Amino acid sequence: MQRTRTAPLLATAAAVCAGFLLACGGGSDADEPVDPRRTDPLLRPANYEETAPGEYRVRLATSVGDVVIRVHRDWAPLGADRFYSLVRGGFYDDTRIYRVVPGFMAQFGLNGNPYVNQVWKSEYLVDDPVVETNARGRVAFAKAGVHTRTTEVFISYKDNAALDGEGFAPFGEVVEGMEVVDAFHGDYGDGPPRGDGPYQAMASARGNEYLDADYPELTRIVSAEVLPGG
Repeated sequence: MQRTRTAPLLATAAAVCAGFLLACGGGSDADEPVDPRRTDPLLRPANYEETAPGEYRVRLATSVGDVVIRVHRDWAPLGADRFYSLVRGGFYDDTRIYRVVPGFMAQFGLNGNPYVNQVWKSEYLVDDPVVETNARGRVAFAKAGVHTRTTEVFISYKDNAALDGEGFAPFGEVVEGMEVVDAFHGDYGDGPPRGDGPYQAMASARGNEYLDADYPELTRIVSAEVLPGG
């Protein structure tokens, strides 16, 4: 009988001691501040797989003005769905238009949080067939080969029909604010090895910290939102 009483008493005492240690700061892990970048909802790509409407509009509020993009799902359904999900999830909020090549295109789509970039860099989309040409003002996902689209998109400054044969499938077009797109800061030029502009790998690995410190004049996307009414 004595032994059957002792075990619960010891367990209770241990629980009291553990509670006292935690309350007094004995648990060092509990006292460490949580890095909010590590709790970002965008770290869970599986939560961002919505099906987009047949057509929708996205407003990019940038530091040089607003741009409205009309997306046509029948042009590139997988790309349209991914863009819709990312915009609604806030992926493009507080990001930088980090690659601007005048006379060619303007590219964005690296998140300001490097942990988010790390997760999304392998969330590949199968290529959509190219059904529309990459004309001036058209919007398509960037990619580095077959089936490598993730989060980055570009807006063509000119008619880039040569990109059609390389599998870049436009999913939308700028319908308002092309003059704003033309005003995106492009003085830094392309990144390595073609130029001295922002280094894509570094922008992915360090996020806004790197871009704001080394390239402070980049045009910023303050927010991106899906507009009501299609």
